[in-house]
Amino acid sequence: MGPDHVAYGLRAQYGLYIGPETVVAWERGRLAPTSQELTALAGVLWCSPVELLTSATTLREHRIARGLAPEDLARRIGMDPAAYQRMEDGGRWRGNERQTAALAEVLGLDSRALLAATGGDEKLRELLRDAATTRWQAYVKPVIKLLPLPKRTVEDALQRLHTDYHAKMAATSSWGASASTGDAGRAYLDEITEHFWALVGR
Repeated sequence: MGPDHVAYGLRAQYGLYIGPETVVAWERGRLAPTSQELTALAGVLWCSPVELLTSATTLREHRIARGLAPEDLARRIGMDPAAYQRMEDGGRWRGNERQTAALAEVLGLDSRALLAATGGDEKLRELLRDAATTRWQAYVKPVIKLLPLPKRTVEDALQRLHTDYHAKMAATSSWGASASTGDAGRAYLDEITEHFWALVGR
């Protein structure tokens, strides 16, 4: 189907007045369709919305891929629809631990995909760096709030990050260590998120 045919189908079947130039912009990634437009586009093309998404990364994309309206998802995770919509629009998740766990379950997200969708990557990196360099115990609850992981899993991972980082830094201060050995500790912190995912098995 050409852009003209798709635009005609959107108008005739769904009452959406979308011009062929907009369809072309969607195809080339210059514009993104709204949830309603994406659902209608999938109908015109005889496919599911998830087939039109190359790789869902945002909350909105994951929700659309599951064919859920914002209100339906909010209800299933126990959240006010308006509050959920603000979070989705802003790209920052602020739900509590129970809502976060429910969100992951409803959208079928593993811990890593959940973190990416909720915009928590940078926050996790900060927490992990602090846990490695200071008292790791203080960071168990904040990490669990970001990720629905078992407490014991998080405790074990944070303790190991702390131990490994300090072992690298202790080597720096030992007799005969070269001035560049401090780089090992800095490099470890630069890759702290990858170390964490390896430890929790995700």
